[in-house]
Amino acid sequence: MKLGFIGLGNMATAMIGGILQKGLVKPQEITGSARTQETLARAAEKYAVNVTLDNREVARNADILFLAVKPQLFPEVIAQIRDCVHPRTLVVSIAAGRTLAYLREAFQRPELKLIRCMPNTPALVLEGCTGVCATENVTKEELQQVLEVMNAFGTTGVLPERLMDVVVGISGSSPAYVFLFLEAMADAAVAEGMPRAQAYQFAAQAVLGSARLMLETGKHPGELKDMVCSPGGTTIQAVKVLEEMGFRGTVMDAVEACIAKSREMNERMNGIELKD
Repeated sequence: MKLGFIGLGNMATAMIGGILQKGLVKPQEITGSARTQETLARAAEKYAVNVTLDNREVARNADILFLAVKPQLFPEVIAQIRDCVHPRTLVVSIAAGRTLAYLREAFQRPELKLIRCMPNTPALVLEGCTGVCATENVTKEELQQVLEVMNAFGTTGVLPERLMDVVVGISGSSPAYVFLFLEAMADAAVAEGMPRAQAYQFAAQAVLGSARLMLETGKHPGELKDMVCSPGGTTIQAVKVLEEMGFRGTVMDAVEACIAKSREMNERMNGIELKD
């Protein structure tokens, strides 16, 4: 299986690192392109993959082709490679906002098999969460092939395209909410005398451990919260303050605002509205 990456930024190289770490393909089976020799040299040195300045070369030889450039570069890149993508190639976009309908129209190749993914930045440490949707002509086996690749740097979930904006709100943008929460907890610890580096470590490990506890036990987050809240104890007092300040409602409002903004940007960028 030959993989191609047009664009070798942080997300693409995180993917390559995960793919190689899992042993899905060999370095010589990956080819990537970028705009500068500096970027190419960095990727070649770190991962020993094939590199080129020629996007067409990457597109021509890939079994799975990842479009990993910024959304505003899609018109230029797709115009370059439109006529050299093989019909059997799976074309995977990891750019925010570019819909399947946009990709179909931009390629002007109705036979192409198109897949849209929305990863998040924890993919950089192989703990990403990626939403995936595909055109109707992508078979279950082909989709599974792409999911196997995406799972190399985290977890994936397949869903209808109309929910991709929800993916942005709940996972794509949510690392920023978590970092804000971590920073606030650490600031409180610093105010009480804990060194900042140690405060960040304690806060981050608490969030990491809590998330893993929920995922591995399968318990409802409310049940896990109750396990920590002893009668008349310290934790329930903290929870009481968070509830009084509208913590859960504020988080819900923030996620909904993110989703609404994503929909607005997508409709403006693609000139369409997604239907059920």
